[in-house]
Order: sequence, then structure tokens, then C-alpha cells
Amino acid sequence: MKKLISAVVLSALLPGCQQVSTTESGVTQINRKQNMSMLLSEQQVDNMARQSYQETLNKAQSKGVLNSDKQMTARVRAIANRIIPQTSVFRPDASKWQWEVNVENSPELNAYCMAGGKIMFYSGIIEKLKLTDDEIAQIMGHEISHALREHSRERMSSAYNKQLAMQGLSLLTGGKYDGYMGMADELMQVGYFLPNSREHESEADTMGLELAARAGYKPQAAVSLWQKMAAASKGQPAEFLSTHPSNQTRIQDLQAKIPAVQSLYDAAARKYPNKKDN
Repeated sequence: MKKLISAVVLSALLPGCQQVSTTESGVTQINRKQNMSMLLSEQQVDNMARQSYQETLNKAQSKGVLNSDKQMTARVRAIANRIIPQTSVFRPDASKWQWEVNVENSPELNAYCMAGGKIMFYSGIIEKLKLTDDEIAQIMGHEISHALREHSRERMSSAYNKQLAMQGLSLLTGGKYDGYMGMADELMQVGYFLPNSREHESEADTMGLELAARAGYKPQAAVSLWQKMAAASKGQPAEFLSTHPSNQTRIQDLQAKIPAVQSLYDAAARKYPNKKDN
């Protein structure tokens, strides 16, 4: 009876969750149900992303590193202009997002797309890896997919639940096992939250591959991109303890999925007859 009462009390402490699929499945069949906290709305996350993005722009602008390379900025925005219209396949409402695309002069090998379509590329990832347009498109498709799938909101929802569960356990036990909380936290990180993050990354790889193909960018570039990333990131943590799949896992998974999007690329490539191989 005590266990039953404890379970009821603990469940009452947790925020309500809803299982949703934030996107259509596409040809690559991304249809996993996602747990979203009812206490954290899409609009709230979008507002947080917009504020954070604007702060980033202001800081970069004050340092003179925002869109300082006009040619690179135009190149990235041209690729975005082809990919963004493809997002309606997964989310029709994405066409109404206030998309922004900027480039910061930074040596970091990074790029991101915040909730609501706020895209930032760092010059370092383009210059150091000598990326082709097709490879840039793979990164952009990947980052946009994170936003389409609302992965940031999903992770925030998980974090809320985790925090309240820990507080509930402490309340139910009268603090008796608080000394083990750190160990429990580490176990949850390795056994639950890290694998979920890897799942997000794999979803973004797959959806990004399809977005880029629909925009007329070569699917095979996903493989060459991660081969370059593998060469640049030697010493990465073991996949078991990482929030990202290993580079080799990514390459193998992407190679297996290229046939599913090849016809999309073939059809889209005919829309861009003057596009040179790069």
C-alpha cells in the first residue's frame, strides 16, 4: 500500500505530458512519438529562442564579426533559400516562421538552427572543412530538422520531468536517500538522456538528408561531410557516453538511407540545370 501511495503522489508531482509527433514522416519515415510537457508551449520555446538569437546577433555585431564575409553570407543564404521551402513537407506551418540566416566569423566548427527558424553558421566550419555547397546543405538540413522536430522543447520537457521526479523522491523518502542523488543523476544521464540526444541527432541526420535532396543537393555529400568531420574531430568521446552518434555510425546510417531520397534529388536537380558540381 505504501508503494502505491508513493507512486500516486509522485505521479501527481510530475507535469502533464502529451505524446505528439511534431512533423509529417516524409519518405524517410520519421514518425516517433515525442513526450512534450504541457507546461512548456511551443510559443514559449520560440520566444526564448528569439531572445537568445537576438542577443547573439547583437554581440556579434558589436564585435564586427556578423556577416563580415559578404560572399560567404550570400552563399549560405542562397542554400537556405532552396532548403527552407522544402520544410512544408514535414511542417506546413514552418512557412510562416520568421526565418533568419546569418554567418558569424568564428573558428568554431559549428552551426545551429534555433526554434522558429533562427539559423547561424560559423565561418570556421565552412573554411576549415572546405565545404562544398552540397555539404553545407547537409549541415543546414540537419540543423533545420532539429527545429522542425522541436528537439529543444522535447529536451526541456525531459529536464523538467527529471527535476520534479528527483524532488518528489526526496519528499517521499524524507531525504533518506539524498546522498545517492548524484549517482542516480549520472545513471539517468547515461541510461536515458544521452541515448535520447543521440536519437535526436539521428532523426536530424535523416530528415536533413531528405530536405537537402528535395532542394537538389547531393545525398552523397552527407557521407563526405561526416568523413571530413571525423578527420577533424579525432579523440571524440565513446558513443556510449556521447550525446551524438559516432562519426562512423552516422556515415553507415546515412549511406543506408541515401537510396530512399535519391529519386527526390534526381527530380529536384532538374530544376537547377545550371548548378555546377561542387
